[in-house]
Amino acid sequence: MGRIPDFNVMIFPLRSLIILDTMSHLGLVYFIFTVGVEVEKNVIKRKGAKALAFAAGCMVPSFAIGSLSGIFIHRRLQEATNEAAFITFLGFTLSINSFSVLARVLAEQKLVGSEIGRLALSSAMLSDICAWILLAFSIGLAQSDGDLLSSLWTVLSGITLLLFSYAVLKPGVLWVQRRTPEGEDLDEIYACVLLVGVMVWAFIADALGTHAIFGAFVFGLSVPNGPLGEALIEKVEDFVAGILMPLFFVISGLRTDVYSIKDPGSTVLLIIVVLAGAASKVASGAFLAATYRMPLHEGMSLGILMNTKGLVDVIILNIGRSKMILGNQSFTILVVMSVVVTTLVSPLLKAVVRPSKRLVFYKRRTIWWPNPDSELRLLTCVHVPRQVPGLIALLDISHPTKRSPIFVYALHLIELTGRTSAILLNATPADASPSGNQHAHGHGHGRIQAQSDHIFHAFESYDQYAGGVSIQFLTAISPYATMHEDVISAAEDRHAALILLPFHKHHTVDGGMRPNHPACRAINQSVLSAAPCSVGILIDRGLGSHRATRRITLFFFGGPDDREALALASRMAGHPAINVTVLRFVHAARAHSQSGSPKTERVVTVAGEDEERDWRIDEECVGEFRERWGGGIAEYEERVVSNAEETVAVIRGVDGIQDMYVVGRGHGKESPLTAGLTDWSECPELGPIGDLLASPDFGTTASVLVLQQGKGGAPADAMMEPKGRVYMNKADHHRASKQIPGTRV
Repeated sequence: MGRIPDFNVMIFPLRSLIILDTMSHLGLVYFIFTVGVEVEKNVIKRKGAKALAFAAGCMVPSFAIGSLSGIFIHRRLQEATNEAAFITFLGFTLSINSFSVLARVLAEQKLVGSEIGRLALSSAMLSDICAWILLAFSIGLAQSDGDLLSSLWTVLSGITLLLFSYAVLKPGVLWVQRRTPEGEDLDEIYACVLLVGVMVWAFIADALGTHAIFGAFVFGLSVPNGPLGEALIEKVEDFVAGILMPLFFVISGLRTDVYSIKDPGSTVLLIIVVLAGAASKVASGAFLAATYRMPLHEGMSLGILMNTKGLVDVIILNIGRSKMILGNQSFTILVVMSVVVTTLVSPLLKAVVRPSKRLVFYKRRTIWWPNPDSELRLLTCVHVPRQVPGLIALLDISHPTKRSPIFVYALHLIELTGRTSAILLNATPADASPSGNQHAHGHGHGRIQAQSDHIFHAFESYDQYAGGVSIQFLTAISPYATMHEDVISAAEDRHAALILLPFHKHHTVDGGMRPNHPACRAINQSVLSAAPCSVGILIDRGLGSHRATRRITLFFFGGPDDREALALASRMAGHPAINVTVLRFVHAARAHSQSGSPKTERVVTVAGEDEERDWRIDEECVGEFRERWGGGIAEYEERVVSNAEETVAVIRGVDGIQDMYVVGRGHGKESPLTAGLTDWSECPELGPIGDLLASPDFGTTASVLVLQQGKGGAPADAMMEPKGRVYMNKADHHRASKQIPGTRV
């Protein structure tokens, strides 16, 4: 459209371009300030020499290719720019990468917490630091017409500003942080002084001969990535990212003119040089991987990741254009190639890493197991700290002992946002705690880190006083759209038998249920449909409150999910402070057939072979429960009902105050006892009974646990012979044949 006569003059007149350029530079200064705040210096320290080797190994060859070829390209392009500055700037442009874009690519590829991810982040941070020094040197060369001494003075001035900031500015910022009580908002006076300080440092850097954004970056490095830094970012983020930075892209787009490319030979040569610089990083990564005895694909992955460009790269190219280091033609080619190379990073990384779905084989995928006292592995998912008390209470109710232990993997789920601070939380290696747990201890204490610490300490405290429990803390950072993949992958890798998920609504002080993030429900649904093991959803209505004894009631309708709920209730029944009641619902026709009615043959025919087989497995599981927990330890009752209306009436008539109801989801099972309940279902993922108990119209204050049996085989089905016969001893046959409605263990 820019080729249309008078289009630019009408839409972007000269007087408006001056205003847009000024505002975009203002946004640029504060954007680079936020980049500096989010740089986590401790990530670099953890990798040390190895990160330095990969950073230098990927930068030096590409810088050499760019600098050496820059001599011929500059003469070929015949642009009216300083040759020495162009040569340095081209090498510098090819060698840099965008740390923020690299971090997001790692998060999208689920590599943040891996060895490759941590090493790539450390190397990228070191590369960024070198990039700013080279940028200052290039600008110095351009402004001094190639005078090497003046350029060195510019670099030394920038280093002096950096050292002064660490010696004087950083202690002042830390003083402000100490003056701000934990959990309280940053004082407006302090916020204004610090944000004005960003502009002051930008002015000083520009006066010293570097660039204003260098001063903003140095100021950001002096602000700790914690509550103070997060508060400052929140003050400017929306205005900068939503209004000012788009103006910068407008100016950048107006400067990019593909019609300025007039020399095809020089264009092809510059493209080849850019691609050669990118390829040299991959080759260097492979060579260094062999040196450190790493797998070849990891070295190549690091090389590919070091080619990520992004907003910072576009900013630097615009600085080169404004400082007359680049001409229109070279600027346009480099901007286009920056976009092309960055676009190729993700598909190339997928091809090298080959993140194909692994087939994970492990035996125990359900709560029910032939040996009920064997170790039970749980994956407990947490979004926010308020979900922790209910989940810990559920763990305690499940009666972990040294004889029947529970190994818990506490997974903190964090949404991947545009900020790198959350990504760096997962990139920090886990440190072993005194109790043997693992947790990503970062030195930043922002909101996300504070939540993660709160969750970790809550589980750690429970681990220390509870017997028979081992807890390991994990962190997963993903977009909500793919967060269920992290949950499923963690369950497979840890061989979990049960995944515990919080309900997508939380209990309020007035007794209602308020929705959390809308995506939490979609995560639960996705996990239910693809989980490799059993899944439980906890609707917490104050389960974490301290009580001397608790009353748990299981509604048993039959089927795989209800058998899984019965298996968990069997664990709970052994707890001395838990009173468990199993309330079994029996269809009237089935009850009559058991009592010797002439309708027996007709019922079996109607029910079908599969339903009859399912019924016999239910009988076996119920028989085992009654045999193990008889004698008044647990209560067992049966209710004969004919339809859903009678079922609801029985549930509403349960005596006493209950602490929690346990039900099976009942997916894939149609029962006349719940027929019609799904027509008014608000949350189908809970099943008909679970949805009824979770509904505010039901009027209960008890928590609800809904269970779905895991895929990959129901252990109870192993009791069946291929022909469908059930192995039952004489006592079981005798007990099953004398079931009377209303009996009690």
